[in-house]
Amino acid sequence: MNDPLPDHEDPSPAPPNDQEAEQAALGAMLLSHVVLGEVTALITAHDYYRPAHATIHAAITTMHSAELPVDPITLAAHLRETGDLERVGGASYLHTLVQATPTAANGSYYAQIVAGTARQRRLIETGTRLVAHSRQGTPDIAQLAARATSELATIGNAERWPAPIPLGTHASLPAFPVAALTPWIAEHVAAVAEFTQTPPDLAATMALAAVATAAGGRVQVEVRPGWREQSNLYLVCAMPPASRKSDVFAAMTEPIYDVERQLQEETRASIIEAETAKEAALAEAEGLMAKARKPGGSIDRASLVAEASAAKLLAEEIRVPPRPRLTVSGDITPEPLAQQLAVHRYLAALSPEGDLFDIIAGRYSAKPNLGVFLQAHKGERLQTDRITREQPSVDKPALTIGITPQPAVLQDLASTPGARDRGLLARFLYALPPSNLGYRKTRTTPVPASVAQRYHGRLTRLLHTFYALPEPATVTLTPQADRAVEALQDTLEASLRPDQPLAHLPDWAGKLVGHTARVALLLHLADRATSDNWGRPVEATTIDRAAEITAYYTQHALAVFDLIAADPATEAAQTILDWLRRPRTNGTWRTAIKRRDAVAASRRFRTVAQVEPALTLLEAQGYLRADEPHRTGRVGQPASATYRVHPSLQKGSADAR
Repeated sequence: MNDPLPDHEDPSPAPPNDQEAEQAALGAMLLSHVVLGEVTALITAHDYYRPAHATIHAAITTMHSAELPVDPITLAAHLRETGDLERVGGASYLHTLVQATPTAANGSYYAQIVAGTARQRRLIETGTRLVAHSRQGTPDIAQLAARATSELATIGNAERWPAPIPLGTHASLPAFPVAALTPWIAEHVAAVAEFTQTPPDLAATMALAAVATAAGGRVQVEVRPGWREQSNLYLVCAMPPASRKSDVFAAMTEPIYDVERQLQEETRASIIEAETAKEAALAEAEGLMAKARKPGGSIDRASLVAEASAAKLLAEEIRVPPRPRLTVSGDITPEPLAQQLAVHRYLAALSPEGDLFDIIAGRYSAKPNLGVFLQAHKGERLQTDRITREQPSVDKPALTIGITPQPAVLQDLASTPGARDRGLLARFLYALPPSNLGYRKTRTTPVPASVAQRYHGRLTRLLHTFYALPEPATVTLTPQADRAVEALQDTLEASLRPDQPLAHLPDWAGKLVGHTARVALLLHLADRATSDNWGRPVEATTIDRAAEITAYYTQHALAVFDLIAADPATEAAQTILDWLRRPRTNGTWRTAIKRRDAVAASRRFRTVAQVEPALTLLEAQGYLRADEPHRTGRVGQPASATYRVHPSLQKGSADAR
């Protein structure tokens, strides 16, 4: 009989290992397909000390995932095909493994011994690395201790496969990067969050909505020639009931309504004056027409009609300015919204509730009317018969949306016909922070007066500055900022590949760089709230801060699309999950699969590309673990990755109970 070829001769003591346990674990896998699943749930090919044993383990799992029979003869044929047979010791060594196994029933115990020695080796390796690191110059004790703690924790949990995270939920979503905001906004966000005992995500999202209300479409950013982005945003922060949303909403938006009332008061006299002049001119025209209608031959009707026409033309030339508006109510319907945009062009729909989503979903009409919401985000020309006769269309409207609905409202929106297909869901930036309910402090520190006054004063200045602009202004990027945007585009493009996180959200991801440019513009304007140099180009550091914020919204969008089940990858992942929970026709359970195996999970799948986003999601949720790609042995054929299946999906396993 042959032994596996040694990798090297080393007279020093060998690291901890148990060759008998390694042989017995492999032999048990060859003797029982049931034990095979138990062993692969405990160890991987990386846990073996002998490379030959690691190769044999990988080959067994590859064959099993392909539903091929596994025994010493079939395994030898497979290893011969991949060119590994002689390297592992030949066909006779495979029979030796079987003979070295006292009983297949104890396969899981042999695997635990192998896992234990692997853990000891990792501990020794970690200690060696830490010692070497400490000898490199003067070590940072705190960093060294943190590194040691992290690596030792990893070793302790290496063999434990945690319970998978159910689809539609995420282990932990990032908190809003408050430090990326302009300081006067950040300090107010933090203070409001502390006082109300709410996640800072809520106040931060409404702060962005407030600045977007000020800038709206009045300022736009030119990323490159031919590519401009408006400064309005569609923002949603979903929170459960009793989360003090109204308190946070009021604290972040109060300056908007104060300025709106002030503008209305300042223009009240001129509006009344214009209305009076117009009414007087119309009354004069009507009086002349009344004289022209009287019977009698002495009346010069032609002259009276001419005078009445002139008076009527004069009345029409008198323009009554509209009552200034910055906002519309959160329950406005599409038709009145289109009319208001035709008059005011730049508006914000702000609300601590989700009534606007009910209206978008068509709850109060025969069918959903998404057009105005789609057009007002991009600034597309708004033209409809329902707009006033005096202004039949409006060019480049800008609507900002900032609402804080309950999570269930998002699910209702997702079920709206056309909401996903026409791109409405892709236009929103989503926040789904955890609730503080049950963990809130009773006595909290009020928002410092100086912090509140600074926020109120600077937001008020922005509102007045941009409302007074006669025409939209354009801000450009510095060359460095342009390159930063280009880097974001490259990163995004790679994230859309089939096995990447955003592969199943191409519609939402397609607007991500544009949203980043919009957020960067808002930060740029907020940074210069106390000066008049806001027209200077946006800098690269501002793009980086905006990218940090939109990276936060990206993670939350992934969770939201899982929640609302508008994500095809989630539906496909659930289909594959149901398939994995069912045994094969021969009664055995799938302990490992390949991409092509998952195609068989449903008739809806035709190609490997269709299942890759779902497999990526299942791996992220902990249902699958990807091993290193295994060589096929065929020229021109790529390596094939194998996914191990979580033991909880196998009926009767310890993890399933």
